[in-house]
Amino acid sequence: LHDALPISLAGLALRVAAVAGARRAELAALRWTDLDGSVLTIDSAITVLRGENQDTEASRLVDTRTKTAERHTVTLDAETIRMWNELRSELEPYGPYVFNIGDGPPSPDRIGWWWRRAREASGIDKHWRLHDLRHFSATMAIAGGHDVRTVAHRLGHSDPAMTLRVYAHAVEAA
Repeated sequence: LHDALPISLAGLALRVAAVAGARRAELAALRWTDLDGSVLTIDSAITVLRGENQDTEASRLVDTRTKTAERHTVTLDAETIRMWNELRSELEPYGPYVFNIGDGPPSPDRIGWWWRRAREASGIDKHWRLHDLRHFSATMAIAGGHDVRTVAHRLGHSDPAMTLRVYAHAVEAA
């Protein structure tokens, strides 16, 4: 596999985080088949089960339900779809998970590591977290005129009232 591959995978992961508002554990669970046309289905997350001493050597990755146990779908933009399909044609033969080579899923920590590296390389302040891309996605959707129920479904929130509480500032601005 060529040298630009890790950069391409990281770029796709961070783009999907910003566009879809996906959590890092949800990103880690994405499979190539989760994208159908322009619709991405998010229905699982990767949970890290650590050993007795929190030893990473003894940790195990398990594909589980999402945080709210809700399946949600997101329509992706043309550029994200292009990036996905380009990488898919190259990497799908090496395993089912988008962000890992091999049969098993990647650790969500890998996605976090990609974010930290990108943040440092671009000079973004250290207080910005990967999870802030999720907030960005929701805020932009609300500011763009999408109703709170739609944004709640997009984020996988089981209750639109929770979305409204977290993003009230964006609703007021819209």
